[in-house]
Amino acid sequence: MSQGKIAEGVFALHKPTGITSAGVIRELQRNFDSSNLFQPLLDAQRAAIEKESHNQKRKRRNKKISVKTGHGGTLDPMATGVLTIGIGKGTKVLQSFIDSTKTYDTVVLFGAQTDTYDREGKILKRGPYGHITKEIVEKALSQYRGKIMQLPPLYSALKMNGKPLYEYAREGKELPREIQKRAVEVKELEMLEFMPGGTHVHNLPTEEAGLAEVDVAERLWKLEREQDDYYRWLRNFTIREKAKEGESVKMSGALPAEQAGAESQSADAPQVGPPAVRLRMTVTSGFYVRSLCHDLGEAVGSQAIMAELVRTRQGQFELGKNVLEYEDLAKGEEVWGPQVSKMLDEWSGEYRPFAGSNAESNIATEQKPVAPTELAAAPAAAPAVAPVEAAEEKPAASTEPTVDSVETAKAEAV
Repeated sequence: MSQGKIAEGVFALHKPTGITSAGVIRELQRNFDSSNLFQPLLDAQRAAIEKESHNQKRKRRNKKISVKTGHGGTLDPMATGVLTIGIGKGTKVLQSFIDSTKTYDTVVLFGAQTDTYDREGKILKRGPYGHITKEIVEKALSQYRGKIMQLPPLYSALKMNGKPLYEYAREGKELPREIQKRAVEVKELEMLEFMPGGTHVHNLPTEEAGLAEVDVAERLWKLEREQDDYYRWLRNFTIREKAKEGESVKMSGALPAEQAGAESQSADAPQVGPPAVRLRMTVTSGFYVRSLCHDLGEAVGSQAIMAELVRTRQGQFELGKNVLEYEDLAKGEEVWGPQVSKMLDEWSGEYRPFAGSNAESNIATEQKPVAPTELAAAPAAAPAVAPVEAAEEKPAASTEPTVDSVETAKAEAV
């Protein structure tokens, strides 16, 4: 048995695009299981298993023992940014990071709506965009600051009657009851950049949704309008803004199923492509960035999708400051080992919640505990996968649910 120091705690990784959060965990374990840094932790996990009852041992007999690892809030495969990682006893405090505030940079692309509310979905309907200006977007953003009620996307891992919402969408089945709006808070929201059509690299999807998919979406839109007390105000606001510009107005409501995705841009609109905006926001737990992009599109008299998402901060971890680059894993333990070891030591000495404290106050506000104590001993277990953060992780495109999308722990949004 190794007699070295047990390395455990919390650090953060810069997740690249194109990989799921569960995939990141598997890659970390592949590197950690054969490393020198985490051999003392693996030995401790094996020793704990030896103390278990006979029945518990039988359940584990065919399972490989890996470094106990989890994450503190899922990021979509297309998203990048801060992914908090818990190691060993550090997995016990990951919920604190799910509950903490987060900062995101996102690109909103106008001109169409998709079933997933982002660039990877199928087009449900299109909207005009020739009238959209920086001033119109800035004015519309004002209604999304502070405490608001938000409707989660249909393609999310939230469950209804024990079944994820995205399964109803994929099967074309009617929801057993309405999706209720949820109270969330946008602490900060600013427009970093307005990008006119033809000045950016973002493009709308080309695949159109089918009749069944549009039918499900129409029912969701109907429920949203019925719940939305300010829907009429938004419609009038858009009409007034476009009237000031002397333009004719075409408000797009839910399309008949046979017209799914067929609405085209008005003939007098510029042909250089739709505009986009880059936003930065700091939000509370449960917030869906995709829903904000969707709602903003309707608020300016168009449709919109999320074209890009970067989580720049979660709790005390911030890109460019104290986050491990994913590419360093491929460079070997001699590169990532010292960095991870230092990050775990810093977390243990400065940010670890002490017994009986409010974890959020220590993590999200970056306050040092007065007298940190050892976390309660964690029993050895199979590799942990952190709770789903539904707003940041939409289900994978396949019909098979991913590990990320079926976790039963508290779901959060982006």
